[in-house]
Amino acid sequence: MAKKFLSVLLMLILLIAVAGCEKDKKTSGNAGGSGDSKEKVTFTYFNAASPGKDGNTNETTIGKIFEDQTGVNFKTEYLVGDINTKIGTMIASGKYPDVLVPDIAIDKVLDAGAFIDLTELIEEHGPNLKKLYGPHWDQMKDKDGKINFLPFAAKHGYIKDPNITQGAFWIQRGILKEAGYPKIKTLDEYFALIEDYQKKHPEVNGASTIGFTALTYDWRFFALSNVPNHLAGYPNDGEVIVDMKTHKTDVYADNDITKRYMKKLNELNNKGLFDKESFVANYDEYLAKLASGRVLGFFDYGWQVQQSLDNLKAAGNDDLRYMPLPITFDGQKDQYIDPPAFINNRGVGITVSAKDPVRIIKYFDNMAKEENQKLMFWGIKDETYSVDDKGKFFQTQEQYAKTSDEDYRDKSGLNTFEYYWPMGDMLYSDGNAWVPGKQPEVAQVAYTDGDKAILEAYGAKVFSDLFADPDDRPWYPTWSAVIEQGSDAQIFGQRKTDLTKVYFPKLVLAKPGDFDKVWDEYIKEFNTLDVKALEDLMDKVVEDRIKAAPKK
Repeated sequence: MAKKFLSVLLMLILLIAVAGCEKDKKTSGNAGGSGDSKEKVTFTYFNAASPGKDGNTNETTIGKIFEDQTGVNFKTEYLVGDINTKIGTMIASGKYPDVLVPDIAIDKVLDAGAFIDLTELIEEHGPNLKKLYGPHWDQMKDKDGKINFLPFAAKHGYIKDPNITQGAFWIQRGILKEAGYPKIKTLDEYFALIEDYQKKHPEVNGASTIGFTALTYDWRFFALSNVPNHLAGYPNDGEVIVDMKTHKTDVYADNDITKRYMKKLNELNNKGLFDKESFVANYDEYLAKLASGRVLGFFDYGWQVQQSLDNLKAAGNDDLRYMPLPITFDGQKDQYIDPPAFINNRGVGITVSAKDPVRIIKYFDNMAKEENQKLMFWGIKDETYSVDDKGKFFQTQEQYAKTSDEDYRDKSGLNTFEYYWPMGDMLYSDGNAWVPGKQPEVAQVAYTDGDKAILEAYGAKVFSDLFADPDDRPWYPTWSAVIEQGSDAQIFGQRKTDLTKVYFPKLVLAKPGDFDKVWDEYIKEFNTLDVKALEDLMDKVVEDRIKAAPKK
């Protein structure tokens, strides 16, 4: 009897041990995995940052090449609807895709602990990632020394973008042509030109012309609130201006430069030149208005209005297309073009739900090889680009047309892999631009006869020739600093944004005689906010980034 009991007990112990081993095996697989297998596997990837077409990466030419190299395919999904709702649902359920690009919701994802630490994975399995991100290794770490995600666009060297993808004051080309292509630098000159033209041309295609419009919708309100900073000769450092000598930061929302710009828009509105719908139109309505040809001028960032610019180009009326200008208050040196910068508050991460993080990091590491980065951005040699006898990449008209065709871009994977994955920027080791658009020879191939004519009129070869080179700012941009949710600095930022959304429309639309009264009301409210909380934080950010910057 005793022997039988011992046999049963021994069998139970063995069963428990085997079950425990199986459980451990499954757990370790979720936490790490071997990553050594080349068997085909599909992981999930969710992009909350940009619209796109759901599908599988291996259904594209480039994605199939990556699958052949690694055995890995990604089932991609893109955001539809509200980003905070979608990410909030993931956080509440604790269920995430294997790979996540959370965009503006990244702080919520980090607070939820949804990303795994990538530090050891990269050290053990990512030599190419370590090389790609090497110049920014310390900048990628959080306060606890963890690397929670891979930021986009690790900078290598510097090349000035031939086209204006950042901020500018835009004006219809027909206005400049009629005025004899004047060289205007100041805000007063810019608005005087628009005012004079609108008097002569009150309608376009049977609809009334709009002197000047602005984008204020939702989180894109910065396209209005950032402008005083640019007019004063500073780049887009977000909420603050950084003094070049003292390196101290100053929130400018209550400064004289903001008052000056609001007063100028108020004057414009009083003359009937400002678009009152600016404060009620959504983003799509704004883009449609720009593409209609009715708007004579606006301020915005090139990347944010590219759709409208492309539509106007396709329409073929060059006079209704826009020219970017480096306007400042009084003609001082502009700083619209971004200095070299590493943005470390956006990126792609591997989540706690990932089935095999090692396999994923090895896929990313393979992607980080320079030849594969070229594949992602330039495509296939002799099909989408060519190389001259000096090793310089270029595109023929046919190749440029091919890579501009959306159907081809979808099928080839150029759209799938053009951003939101581990990637570099600026220059490859052979001196070619990381992305085709920054190679001057490629930009010039894309220029129409109208582009060439207006550039010649201004003595320029590419549009960025009209803008000043950026000054060195090792802290740039301060807006990329991670601000803890619920902190005094974060609360200030939110309350300040809410306040400006209430008062900036009031300031612009007020009767001229009431402007100072409304401004005083605004400042009274502003002074109740803890502005020092943000300035102290940004002072520390600037100081730390200067210390961490590579010595020259």
